[in-house]
Amino acid sequence: MAGGMPDATSLASDVVVSGVSSAPVSSMADQSVLGYFWNAGLLIKLVMLSLLACSIWSWAVIITKYLKLRKLAADADYFEGDFWSGTPLEKLYKELKDAVFDPMSNIFCAAMAEWNNFADKHSGGEPQATKALEQRVERAMAITIRREIDELEKGLPFLASLGTNGVIIGLFGTVVGILNGFKVLALQQNASISAVAPVISEALFTTAMGIFVAIPAALAYNKLSASVERYVTRLETFADEFSAIISRQFDER
Repeated sequence: MAGGMPDATSLASDVVVSGVSSAPVSSMADQSVLGYFWNAGLLIKLVMLSLLACSIWSWAVIITKYLKLRKLAADADYFEGDFWSGTPLEKLYKELKDAVFDPMSNIFCAAMAEWNNFADKHSGGEPQATKALEQRVERAMAITIRREIDELEKGLPFLASLGTNGVIIGLFGTVVGILNGFKVLALQQNASISAVAPVISEALFTTAMGIFVAIPAALAYNKLSASVERYVTRLETFADEFSAIISRQFDER
């Protein structure tokens, strides 16, 4: 009898040890991105896929917008070099009107088109004609700048929205995952930490995804918005300077 008790105790301890050790091993096997995805429910999978798609799209916007702004800045440097080099405006306009390659040259061509069309009809240099010309040129440049701003800002609202709401989307998946996990645990008699931990970690994974998606989008939005604002200021400054040049040349005529 004394010999039987240790056998029963050791047998029970083996059962407990094996039950505790097997859960971490199985859960550790699923501690990967694919493991979290395949073990999640349908709704959480949709949240993960949505965050993944938003991340891919945001990086596409970030890279293309960054490269475009760099190219526009280089094109503006090139155009301003020609503009301030002393080249006659009519000659520069003839070279660019059929091959506009950047927003600044587009503004220049729009203003020159208005100037040529209006100046041909009012060659006398009357004060009213001068005022009307200035208004039409400024309006043409303002419309062109507005059109270029709309083009430059494409994609930025998406980055702003993702940077603000990405974490919330991930948190939604976490809440749904925790609720589903607790429903499953309620059906079990022994809800130990080894049983709860995998459920909680899988649920928190969507929040981690939301943070991973939201932070780059928010940082990129701030950086790109500042770059767009600086470029737009550069366009507006050029438009003001060119408007003054046109006014002086029209007065000389």
